Amino acid sequence: MIVIKSQEEIEKMAHSCCIVAETLEAIKTIVSPGITTKEIESFADAYIRARGAVPAFKGYRGYPASICTSLNDEVIHGIPSQRILKEGDIISIDLGVYKDGFHGDAAITLPVGKVEPELEKLLKVTEEALYVGIRNAKPGNRVSDISHAIQQHVESNGFSVVRAFVGHGIGRELHEDPQIPNFGTPGRGPRLKEGMTLAIEPMVNAGGYEVKVLDDGWTAVTLDNKSSAHFEHTVLVAANGPRILTLCGRNN
Repeated sequence: MIVIKSQEEIEKMAHSCCIVAETLEAIKTIVSPGITTKEIESFADAYIRARGAVPAFKGYRGYPASICTSLNDEVIHGIPSQRILKEGDIISIDLGVYKDGFHGDAAITLPVGKVEPELEKLLKVTEEALYVGIRNAKPGNRVSDISHAIQQHVESNGFSVVRAFVGHGIGRELHEDPQIPNFGTPGRGPRLKEGMTLAIEPMVNAGGYEVKVLDDGWTAVTLDNKSSAHFEHTVLVAANGPRILTLCGRNN
C-alpha cells in the first residue's frame, strides 16, 4: 500500500531528512586517505544522536552498523570495519535517520583523494542520473518514468544500472511501497500522486550490471569486480514539482 503523507507528516519527514543531509555533509569533511570505515561510522552515529535522532539502519533486519560504507566494487550495504581508505578509492556512504516517527534516507559516493578520470565520470554520471530521475517524480507520471529516465542517462554514458536492488517509498517505515527500479519501460507501475515520498537511488556499475552478495550476508559487489557508485535522495512528489527533502532547504 502506498501511503500519502499529510503536510504535518511531510514536515516531520523533512526534519529527519535534514539531519541526513547535514550528516552526509559532515562526513565529506573527514573522508580522506588513512581513515577507517569504522571511524566514519562512529562519527556519523555520534552526529545523528547529538541531534536527537537515531541511525535508522542500526539493527534494521539485523544489519549490524549505523551506516553503510561500500568501497570500490562494493555496490551497497558494505559493513564498516577496520579497513583503511586509500588514495584513489571511491566510497559510497548510505545512511538513514529516524526521528519523531519518520525516516530520511540518502547516499553519496565520494572520491578518496585523487581518483582516475573514469571513476570521476562514474560518480558524475550516477549523480546526474539521480537528478534526471527526480525530475520525473511529479504527479501524473508513473513510477517507471523515473526508472526509464535513469536507465537512459546511465547507458548513454557507457555504464550499467544495477537491477537486483531498487529505490523505494519511505515514511513511517524505512522501506514502503512502491519499489522504484532504475531500469524499465516508461508508462508503467503506480501513478505518482501529490504527497508520496520516495527514496530514489541509482546504483551504477562501471562494467556489467550483475552483482553478488558476499558471505557476510549484506555486502553486494559487482560480479566483474569493476567499480560501482550510488547516489540517493528522499523526494516528495509535490504539485509544483519534486521537493528534495534531503537537500535540507537547499532545493532545486
